Amino acid sequence: MSDYPVLPGAEPWSAEGGPNGALVLHGFTGCPQSMRGVAEALAGAGFTVELPRLPGHGTSIDDMLTTGWADWSAHVEAIYQDLASRCEKVVVTGLSMGGTLTLWLAARHPEIAGIAPINGAAEAMPEMAELIGGMIEAGETTMPGVGGDIAKEGVEELAYDLAPLQGFVGLGQAVEELQPKLGSITMPALVINSVDDHVVAPSSSDHMAASLGGPVERLVVENSYHVATLDHDAEAINQAVVAFARRVCA
Repeated sequence: MSDYPVLPGAEPWSAEGGPNGALVLHGFTGCPQSMRGVAEALAGAGFTVELPRLPGHGTSIDDMLTTGWADWSAHVEAIYQDLASRCEKVVVTGLSMGGTLTLWLAARHPEIAGIAPINGAAEAMPEMAELIGGMIEAGETTMPGVGGDIAKEGVEELAYDLAPLQGFVGLGQAVEELQPKLGSITMPALVINSVDDHVVAPSSSDHMAASLGGPVERLVVENSYHVATLDHDAEAINQAVVAFARRVCA
């Protein structure tokens, strides 16, 4: 348990609905606020929804410094297990690192009905790993935050101003370990990405779509940056995810 209070707006969210479920995951240094619209759209379509707050997120960067990939993935696994025990079928969607967690979960659970990663991190980043490794060797623990990449004026992501370097290392290792497993992910996928993304290169979604072993649909949005779920194309994304979820759970 965290010693830090949850920031207003960063709370986890859930909704009881019909027999099918949706697990909705936020990104690195962010919180449920970035995916609340997607979660509410799925709930409005009759899904039972879980939007968890990942450990160390939505509180304080000091809190996040004590957590890592093992904590985040274990929490997602536990939430999925609970949701799956209550639902006939489950779809999973996630933004950025939430997209990585979506793939990680899909590789472990072939029974998942469908996945919808949004600007997901799925491509190895050796240059970034080398840069971060040098910063850690120099004694640094954080770098400037990666949140808030939004084109729409007046909209802000509730995310930390700093990002933990060791957390980046763990995320990078998880992406590396996913590479040989991508082909074994065979459930339907809706891969969503922004044309202009200053956090995760669009090539990551291209790589994902080319590597997955099942049927892949694409949605490329042109008017949003990385946090597309809070940007100009948010409603189009919500509608696409709901339509996809309904199809794969039919």
